Amino acid sequence: MHVEVSCGQAVMKPPLLFLCHRIPYPPNKGDKIRSWNLLRYLCDHYRVYLATFIDDAHDWQHVTTVEEICADCCFVGLTPHLARLNSLFAFVTGHALSLPYYRSRQLRRWVRQTVAEQRIPRVIVYSSAMAQYALDDTIDFERRVIDFVDIDSDKWRQYAANKRWPMSWLYRREADYLFHYEKHVAEAFDACLFVSSAEAELFRQLAPSLAPNVGHYNNGVDTDYFQPHPNLPNPYPQGVQSLVFTGAMDYWPNVDAVKWFAENVFPLVRKECPEARFYIVGSKPADAVRALANEVITVTGRVDDVRPYLQHAAAAVAPMRIARGIQNKVLEGMAMQKPVIVSPQGLEGIDASSGTEVLLAESAAEFAALVLQVCAGAWSSMGKAARERVQADFVWEQNLPLVHGLLQTDSITLQERH
Repeated sequence: MHVEVSCGQAVMKPPLLFLCHRIPYPPNKGDKIRSWNLLRYLCDHYRVYLATFIDDAHDWQHVTTVEEICADCCFVGLTPHLARLNSLFAFVTGHALSLPYYRSRQLRRWVRQTVAEQRIPRVIVYSSAMAQYALDDTIDFERRVIDFVDIDSDKWRQYAANKRWPMSWLYRREADYLFHYEKHVAEAFDACLFVSSAEAELFRQLAPSLAPNVGHYNNGVDTDYFQPHPNLPNPYPQGVQSLVFTGAMDYWPNVDAVKWFAENVFPLVRKECPEARFYIVGSKPADAVRALANEVITVTGRVDDVRPYLQHAAAAVAPMRIARGIQNKVLEGMAMQKPVIVSPQGLEGIDASSGTEVLLAESAAEFAALVLQVCAGAWSSMGKAARERVQADFVWEQNLPLVHGLLQTDSITLQERH
């Protein structure tokens, strides 16, 4: 029952519309970890009406889990290759490709009907492409809050810089058109949130007139789950020095990171440490990732539990060259008290001290040197400080109340909070 108890009496929770570009469960990748914890928290305070897409056939089995905590849900299947075809309409309409990708008459009808029937005055949007349903001219919300998470337009700009024509042109177009839409959304919403202070500050610099209503809340890490546990089974052969990268391996920044590490860093490591092995752990490895597999590089595909791979690794590596927002892989490695060797892009939004809580490297030579130091036994005491940093800054219970406050019609502004 969606009720609260006040002075011994049951009080109906207020209704809230939650728009999310992907079903928030299971929390097995960065965006779903954040959306799932946000949804669970909001369900404690509101009768949540969720409208979302399902772009992975395996996720239909999790519908019941989400329905159990929400007042009502609308799940719309999204077939990626058909959605990409729909995106082509953006060339005719002059919009970002991301908008028709997530356009659905079924979802729009459900939103309009549900908002009218339940008299829903508040909406929270997760990801910019879903804002199109909150900006419907037929609906008049009293309060609109958006969690952009990342500046998606900047991610496309980074893609463009690393691709050849014509993809560089296509990605640059998407960056320009999507940023125009992000600014439009930010102007229309009461509060705009990002995944880190760095991400929020970048948006303020790109759109200074919108700065007063721009803020952030950090991700959280389940440090009870991600904690050192020597009894976890060892997935590695005896006598090897294992380096591990974790993440969804169909995500291009992750693909780019492991390819760069395997081709530019790992050969330098192997020259000095022949027992070194590189493990790429994550679901749906792209063909370019599978092609890296050999006698010293293992591509696992999806695993039920990444913790054994972190627990028994010499180090976790996060050589991100393209990144926006918070890298959960870095936080999880730190929570497991592992030395994490990370690029500046991978450390964005994490206020960790290099040499004390993480190891920061940029060039291939710097990465290789730090890997060899770790394999030789250096930095063995770093894990405790790393875990303490995560426990101090990345706790859901501390970070999510900001969202609840901003959804109230009498809430103070983000500018006042600053």
